[in-house]
Amino acid sequence: MFSHDPYPMALHECPLLFSSNFLVILTIVSLLLVARMKSCSSFNLSSSTTQFGSDWSPGGATWYGPPDGYGSDGGACGYGDAVGEPPFSSLVSAGGPSLFNSGKGCGTCYQVKCTANAACSGNPVTVVITDDCPGGPCLSESVHFDMSGHAFGAMANSGQADQLRNAGILQILYRRVECLYHGVTLTFHVDSGSNPYYLALVVEYLDGDGDLDMVELKQAGTDSWLPMQESWGAAWRLSSGSPLQAPFSIRVTEGKSSKSAIAENVIPGDWQPGGIYRSVINFN
Repeated sequence: MFSHDPYPMALHECPLLFSSNFLVILTIVSLLLVARMKSCSSFNLSSSTTQFGSDWSPGGATWYGPPDGYGSDGGACGYGDAVGEPPFSSLVSAGGPSLFNSGKGCGTCYQVKCTANAACSGNPVTVVITDDCPGGPCLSESVHFDMSGHAFGAMANSGQADQLRNAGILQILYRRVECLYHGVTLTFHVDSGSNPYYLALVVEYLDGDGDLDMVELKQAGTDSWLPMQESWGAAWRLSSGSPLQAPFSIRVTEGKSSKSAIAENVIPGDWQPGGIYRSVINFN
């Protein structure tokens, strides 16, 4: 028998085929968007040469601490255990006097690379200054990085990190870059010795310059900004003759660009010594 259907079977199947193809395409697009979102929000440190230029300069490098570790625990900048965790992720370095700069260099970011050893990859690695190197080879060169074992090994070809670390001292190339802490906001770590009359804190994860020129505090119910004093490393303090009224807003000003950012009410009314308080802002 002949069918009286005026449309061939293939045409009846087209809507189903179209729907199936559409669902496949939609699924692929969704997966790509999710991957992109994860990439943008991952807690990793990268860098940009936008502000500081792209010229490489010669310097020296050594490493300290465990071979695949993060140097010393915390170091002279006051970042504590954070140096071994994202976004620092052990890619840190102590700086000689010109880099540490009496603590003003804390938080600055540099790209480093080596080519003088067969184990060198020649690829740049971004490190953050988190500690001071006041002696030894750090005094013998105008610019010297005493890197964590992990960061030093990151300059090597795949599988040759130990070979590169065995070299001990390297001549490297370096350049200062902007810090970019993807997915991470300005963080304030209150010192354990703080009390209602005295507040000390460490500022962490600054995008951009990475270093600080000024930190100011505003108490609840006022419009006045009180300058905090640079204490040591990345730590700042404020003493008061009367109890400080929380919540506190903190205004930070970066060193090279003089850009400022305000973390409104970032330290709450029920703050605690040793507490860590994350803002919702950063410079980039």
